[in-house]
Amino acid sequence: MNLRMLRSEDFKELAILFHQSIRKISAKDYSEEQIRAWAPDERDMEEWALSFNNKIVFIAEKDHKVAGFGELEKDGHIDRFYIHPDYAGIGVGKFIYQGLEAEAKKMKIPSLFVEASITAKPFFEKMGFAVMLKQTVYRKEVAFINFKMTKTFS
Repeated sequence: MNLRMLRSEDFKELAILFHQSIRKISAKDYSEEQIRAWAPDERDMEEWALSFNNKIVFIAEKDHKVAGFGELEKDGHIDRFYIHPDYAGIGVGKFIYQGLEAEAKKMKIPSLFVEASITAKPFFEKMGFAVMLKQTVYRKEVAFINFKMTKTFS
């Protein structure tokens, strides 16, 4: 497996990965209405590309294919963190997370935080995060449950 930084030619493939990950992996934990609000069929690709600005984005490749990606912001926030369904459960998420954590430590960020979906919560708990708050958030006026989680480095 290889870990690399985001390149501009990745935007379209990451949009497809994002959509497939939510539609196939998170669908077990969220309703059809929630899934469609979270991962709509249509996406503004210019807006999508701009959404990566000011973030450190690591991409995991396996067999020369994008297997997942994770984003780190300068304040320690892990924003989007998605694994392609074909690569779920084989360590891709842990591989990306270790890269993000190493980068955060290099930047002297004292802690990380994430708003984890119901699906992602067990993964982040395995990575040492603790739930601070169960919350309801909205996307396109549709309510979702997620969990604000943090991990502090010692």
